[in-house]
Amino acid sequence: MVEVIRTHDFDVANYLVDLDDIAGYLELAIEESDDDPFAVPRALGVIARTQNMSALACRVGMSRDGLYKALSADGNPTWTTILKVTTALGLRFELHPVA
Repeated sequence: MVEVIRTHDFDVANYLVDLDDIAGYLELAIEESDDDPFAVPRALGVIARTQNMSALACRVGMSRDGLYKALSADGNPTWTTILKVTTALGLRFELHPVA
């Protein structure tokens, strides 16, 4: 008899349960953005899926479909959109000296 093991695709959105998780995930995306310029928008897309997308879009000042498109794998959001999304999520970017 062959045992069937069911697996599911990993989705990091299932593990972003609070603002600390979200901030940590976005920090990792920022670190990866040296090699991947789409890391931050992609991470924001994942984070947005953990939220009520309609309410988030309203807080950002965009349509739900527009926000989905901007944060999709094919999206190319402006810096303004990125800042509006992070602010709507209750986050902000901070700069610190590295030296």
